[in-house]
Amino acid sequence: MSPSSSALLSAFLTIYCLCTSNVQGLKAPFRARDVLPLLPRSVSWPILKSLHSPVDILPSFVGSVAEGSPYNTLEWKATCFAGNSAWMEFHNKSGSEFGGGTLHIKIRNAHSWTCMDLYVFATPYRVTWDYYVLAREHTLEFKEWEGKAEFEYVKRKGVSVFLMEAGMLGTFQALWDVFPLFTNTGWGESSNIEFLKNHMGSSFPLRPQPWVTNVSVDDIHSGDFIAISKIRGRWGGFETLEKWVTGTYAGHTAVCLKDSDGKLWVAESGYEVEEGQDIIAIVPWDEWWNFELTKDDSNPHIALLPLHPNIRAKFNETAAWEYAISMSGKPYGYHNMIFSWIDTIGENYPPPLDANVVASVMTVWNHIQPDYAANIWKEALNKRIGTQGLDLPEILVEIERRGLSFDELLTIPEQDDWIYSDGKSTSCVVFILEMYKAAGLFDPIARSIQVTEFTIKDAYTLKLFENNSSRLPKWCNDGDIVKLPFCQILGKYRMELPEYNTMNPYPHMNERCPSLPPKYSRPKNC
Repeated sequence: MSPSSSALLSAFLTIYCLCTSNVQGLKAPFRARDVLPLLPRSVSWPILKSLHSPVDILPSFVGSVAEGSPYNTLEWKATCFAGNSAWMEFHNKSGSEFGGGTLHIKIRNAHSWTCMDLYVFATPYRVTWDYYVLAREHTLEFKEWEGKAEFEYVKRKGVSVFLMEAGMLGTFQALWDVFPLFTNTGWGESSNIEFLKNHMGSSFPLRPQPWVTNVSVDDIHSGDFIAISKIRGRWGGFETLEKWVTGTYAGHTAVCLKDSDGKLWVAESGYEVEEGQDIIAIVPWDEWWNFELTKDDSNPHIALLPLHPNIRAKFNETAAWEYAISMSGKPYGYHNMIFSWIDTIGENYPPPLDANVVASVMTVWNHIQPDYAANIWKEALNKRIGTQGLDLPEILVEIERRGLSFDELLTIPEQDDWIYSDGKSTSCVVFILEMYKAAGLFDPIARSIQVTEFTIKDAYTLKLFENNSSRLPKWCNDGDIVKLPFCQILGKYRMELPEYNTMNPYPHMNERCPSLPPKYSRPKNC
């Protein structure tokens, strides 16, 4: 076939599918998205990009299927098949103590002849997947339950069913879109910027050169906050996803400290040492700043947020140093990293993410990387129910026994005084706010504030920083026609910190606050 014939056929197929798929009562032989892989890349790729995004790698929770019959079923509509139902049948074909089960899945009413639905099935003890292209009854076999605990759990709660709404093609496309977020390339940087623009409404306006500020350390004081945004590479991709789920416009933080000789230091949770570990460290400013200028390949954008003079007068520098030294060398606070974000049962999860998906992801990681799972959430979940050493499946069984849902478990506030197996756990921003707490900045209500519940956005919106632009250093935003209320000292794009310096501390701050994109609206008491 000639190139011109190929293009003509591609155009015809595209128009035909777009038209026939919308005719009421007539099933199309295929839909546009079904035949996109057959079209030339120049035609299919722009359409794919408009139909799918990295968010499509997240499954949607359909429901749970417990023991029943064809007359006691879970029913739902899917992307391809409009009529779906499922029921669970227990059996003992294996002859084991607790037997196994068959999940019956009946699918019907396809939108086209070529579409497909992709599913994930999970219990606290296993995760599997399957896809369906034919309208008939399908079965998923569980040959043998993994002991009494899984048997009883499925009897009571059932098997969780998740739908990959983008289908097989869309899911692979979404995975392809996620991959560049973590690549240390220009492609990766533009992908991160595009994601944040599309999902958060970020603007990324260009700054005039020079993009590096000639900083005078004489104008920097103990307690001044450093907000950092990385937009490429491993940390760039991670920060992009963190920003999306929390509404934060920075992904990392550090804090300034001056010693008795007037030397400036930077204290940071998340300082990477040669062995590849992320620890809490206190390093000289010159060393830290030189690394950001010459060695940090994530294209960091950095802002200095000076404390307000009245707040600086309250800052107990001795207590701040004592706290920082006591934490120096300890590991980054992975234990409570995700829990500062989840405050409510349903208003912190960007769709289609929800607590069921979180539980499923935890289950997968619990099998693949048990040490990683223990570090990220196992200890923290045990803390929330007053237990020790329970694995994730045992935790899920225990909370079900107590009448507590997994959604509710995730919302239990972290406590600043919890001690983990490797000591106190502080992420980058929690380390700074714990220092602020030790230095007296949250007095007289410090005891009623758990700073481990704060995200980076929660930190930079605190009303602690300079609000008079005339008192900012002379070099602050030097050469930029737009005068920010803080000092951006590095970066090609102008940094945005919405609601900066607007929130007075209050008891139980940020413990029950929603954060849904793209507006991340919060009630008055948050």
